[in-house]
Amino acid sequence: MDDHSFDQLKDALKITPQNSALLALVVKTHLDRKESEDAIEVLDAHGSDVDTDDGLAVLAARAYMMVGDAETALKYLESTAPEVQLLKAKALLALEQRSEGYKVYRQAVEENPTLEDTELEASLKAKVVEFASNKSGAKLKVISNDDTDVLDLDRLIAPPQEKINFKAIGGLDNVKRIIHKKIILPYQKPGLFQRFKKRAGGGVLMYGPPGCGKTLLARATAGECNAQFFNVSISDVLDMYIGESERKLHALFEQARESTPAVLFFDEVEALGGKRQSTRDAASSKLVSQFLSEMDGFAQDNNNVLILAATNVPWSVDAAFRRPGRFDRVLFVPPPDQQARQAILDSLLAERPVEEHIDTSILARKTSGFSGADIRELVETASDEAIEMSIESGIEKNISMDHLMNALDDVRPTTLEWLTTARNYARYANEGGQYNDVLDFLREHGKC
Repeated sequence: MDDHSFDQLKDALKITPQNSALLALVVKTHLDRKESEDAIEVLDAHGSDVDTDDGLAVLAARAYMMVGDAETALKYLESTAPEVQLLKAKALLALEQRSEGYKVYRQAVEENPTLEDTELEASLKAKVVEFASNKSGAKLKVISNDDTDVLDLDRLIAPPQEKINFKAIGGLDNVKRIIHKKIILPYQKPGLFQRFKKRAGGGVLMYGPPGCGKTLLARATAGECNAQFFNVSISDVLDMYIGESERKLHALFEQARESTPAVLFFDEVEALGGKRQSTRDAASSKLVSQFLSEMDGFAQDNNNVLILAATNVPWSVDAAFRRPGRFDRVLFVPPPDQQARQAILDSLLAERPVEEHIDTSILARKTSGFSGADIRELVETASDEAIEMSIESGIEKNISMDHLMNALDDVRPTTLEWLTTARNYARYANEGGQYNDVLDFLREHGKC
């Protein structure tokens, strides 16, 4: 509309101020011309009409939204019409009331699907996370509308599990003895260790075949130290956006430092700390550098923070992690020996309906090379057979020795492939004797 025609409209409104349709047209024209302050001035002159006319109320809300006054705009958005509710959702977003705004938006779209606005929905679903700086105390707000991109520590760190100790782990006596001497005692006798300038915490890397109890050992170590256990989910640390993975990793370490004594556990650590020379991805190299910096960087204080990590492929972990001050203690977690296998079998069968005279020592002898997970699968397979027989006969059948022996025909050890690969590395890539424990195990069991 040209200026002359618009001037005529405004003159007509002065003559007939009670004409709400003409008032709405003048206000809408002001808004279309980005003259929001002029629109508000006209509306203020006709206050009673605005309060009783939904159309004028929406125009008033639009005008106040344009001048950045979302709080006043909300006062005009009382109608339940979907179009009005959509504008109300935008006002709530401007006031950072995202949760309430999202509810209003969903109600509007359910009533009128044509109003769907994916950009508005994404903004309303965004999460705001605050990070406090340890030094300045200043807070940094981060807004994200992608669940995989939100740094939400309650999601990154698995929910706390019931504390366990070494009594819950069958076998691995030598490994538990080493962990007790080198890791647990500094927590239990801090005064003595401080006299010798030894600090509690540090880094421990556990490696070995899958299913042999590395994660369970980490949990038990935290329980023995009476420390808070943080089980870090690798998939939540890695992020497709540059710099986000490093930021999340830093926040995790900060959380642990604020919760001492604490144990940070990284399973499948090669996903975060893979050899930098083996990748052309600059982002992966930066993540490794960030990890190294968090472990012993100049500005970091990890006293009373124990960093535990587990991997099935130690030869894929960057060599810089083995430097003193980082993962300076490397422990080989072997498959359970015969005594340990029997202890695991006894534990797994203890709370199940079993027949008398089950000789777990025979099963332990026949399961050489089985991991703890393999033994669990053996018992599960026998349980399945007992359940199937119970259903067929209509009478509950207990797990018998026959069930367990039959399960041996179906379950195979999963550690053999790993041991074959590890043997090659131990023979031909044993720089500094890092795989001596593997060689000793292979010699002892005639697999070398």
